[in-house]
Amino acid sequence: MKTVCAAAASTVAIAAGLLSAGTPEAGATPGCPDLNVVAVPGTWETTRDDSHPTGMLSVVTRGLPGNVRTDYVGYAATALPWEGEVYGRSKREGVANARALIADMAARCSATRFALIGYSQGADAAGDLAAEIGTGHGVVPPERVVGVGLISDPRRSPTDALVGPPVPGTGAGGARIGGFGWLSQNVRTFCAAGDLYCSVPVDDLAGRFAGFMTQLSAPDPLQIGNYALTMQSILGEALLPGWSAIMSAPPDNPSGEQWTRQVQQFLTSGVHQSYPRYVVDGNGATATVWLHNWLMDMAQP
Repeated sequence: MKTVCAAAASTVAIAAGLLSAGTPEAGATPGCPDLNVVAVPGTWETTRDDSHPTGMLSVVTRGLPGNVRTDYVGYAATALPWEGEVYGRSKREGVANARALIADMAARCSATRFALIGYSQGADAAGDLAAEIGTGHGVVPPERVVGVGLISDPRRSPTDALVGPPVPGTGAGGARIGGFGWLSQNVRTFCAAGDLYCSVPVDDLAGRFAGFMTQLSAPDPLQIGNYALTMQSILGEALLPGWSAIMSAPPDNPSGEQWTRQVQQFLTSGVHQSYPRYVVDGNGATATVWLHNWLMDMAQP
């Protein structure tokens, strides 16, 4: 009788222990982090065979806690044909590889949450993937993506949640039609004043058309509707003011040369590489520090 009672007591104790433990967290399963940060580096910052922390985003992901896993997306990260891939095809490769990383982790770890970050061309790719997930066409439901951080997004929209001082215009590639859907409240974008990748004035015909043609360098069939609406936006907002500027430019300083000088000044200014120094809030946090701290907050159980 004593043996039976002892066994019953042990069973009750074990059951009570299981109930008090609750549902296991994602990190309790080997290889399943609480938070999976998927980082897409910018142009020339990585290669197809490189998945190591490199470039601008390495500052962001350094020192994250142990319940966070960071995966860097390897892809062509080129822009011109003689570099390997034109911009459009390179970006699509970045989207596909980031999508595959998320799909693989999601299939293995049902409780893991995701954060998606990108810089420059990587922000272009990460943003497109976030829009795909946010509109219900992604490899995970929107509620599993708790944050999207985009530094110098070439498809920044004036309606995106900007961290830092206001900047004019839109991204050089044109805004994503439809935005980020159910993920909109979880997206933060960073754009330094004067960065032509993410801040082209609405009436800058040359800048907007050049950015649009970059996107079309290898068209994505899934983006055809987006391309049509972007072109319509350029024609409606920039054609008349842009053409007026061309016609009114003096012969000794034509608008084409003015725009070329503007681009040259931008390329030599270093503003596109300034985000580790670019202050975005009243506490003195730079863009990369702010994004790092945001990821730290997401990692809290």
